[in-house]
Amino acid sequence: MARLTPAVLRTLDILELFLNDSKPLSAPDVVRKTGLPRTSVHELLATLVAREYLQKDEITGTYRLGVRLLQLGNAYSARFDMLSTANDVARELAASSGETVSVALLEGGDVFYLAKIESRDNLRLPSSIGQRLPATVTGLGKALLAYASPQSLAARLPDPENLPRMTEHSIGTLAELEAELARIRKRGVAFENEESTPHIRCAAAPVRDGGGAVVAAISISVSTARWAQHPEDHWVDLVTAGAARFSALLGFPA
Repeated sequence: MARLTPAVLRTLDILELFLNDSKPLSAPDVVRKTGLPRTSVHELLATLVAREYLQKDEITGTYRLGVRLLQLGNAYSARFDMLSTANDVARELAASSGETVSVALLEGGDVFYLAKIESRDNLRLPSSIGQRLPATVTGLGKALLAYASPQSLAARLPDPENLPRMTEHSIGTLAELEAELARIRKRGVAFENEESTPHIRCAAAPVRDGGGAVVAAISISVSTARWAQHPEDHWVDLVTAGAARFSALLGFPA
């Protein structure tokens, strides 16, 4: 492994202070929070100001993030490809789990499948890339609906007493769904138990963008026989790790 450069690490430590502090910081604040020598801090701050990664208020002597970081962020955003990233994360999770992994977005009352990596067993699922399914019958959809506002939820499901069904296990009413969504918010994970496909179970987790908004969901689909071979937490840990990886790539703080 290549040796890390101490001066670069110190510089990054200073910049990352501003991730947690919305207010400007003084040089003594930086010294106190990083534990770095005062002389080193002043030199690093002067360098960051000169390169426009920080701005210095000459009246108060405090520092805030500079325009160069905004430019870097915009450059990253311009090159960011949601589809490519969804496929990369799905591929990683499929490799680590050995199971089918899907990524979906919420569109109206449906989920839209953005990416899907099949397991070696090629489960017979009704979903495919570019396809839509009712959100209420899928783990992905419930993971997304759980974070919709009550007004948005009602608008997406205009017939609350007759929700779409794909199997006898599908949730039928809005009242039942709302109870399920409350459990999802509490645990941070959604489950599907043969609700869209017989003999298939699923764990899904929300994916957040840099501002914390839920913008997608990722799931692992497993046959009921293989699901039973592990404790439920096994599947939870796998899918939440995949969601955390995806969220981090969207800028959500770890």
